[in-house]
Amino acid sequence: MAFYTVRTLKRTVPPALAGVVFLSGGQSEEDASINLSLMNSSQGALPWTLTFSYGRALQASALNVWAGKTENMKAAQAKFLERARANGAGQKGAYNKGSGEAGESLFVANYAY
Repeated sequence: MAFYTVRTLKRTVPPALAGVVFLSGGQSEEDASINLSLMNSSQGALPWTLTFSYGRALQASALNVWAGKTENMKAAQAKFLERARANGAGQKGAYNKGSGEAGESLFVANYAY
């Protein structure tokens, strides 16, 4: 899928565009990081930046760890930083490892933003 997404972008998006920003679309945190990395590493240099604007795929596991409890704040911050680093690596095309619960699907039927 990454190959075809990038190929389509190359065929249709002007090189003058500064960047293309992806939403996670209900993918698991892990899948979102991996797919972003695959797109950024699939076809060499790109004329624009491919990056992310993830909500759930950036913070879902951190919110699960935190669970609204003050005593979980440090662990939740560490989890959030882990996901931020994963997505940062994905934006560079350099992410390729898993991180446990981040593999759970975040798909919600009829989700409204």
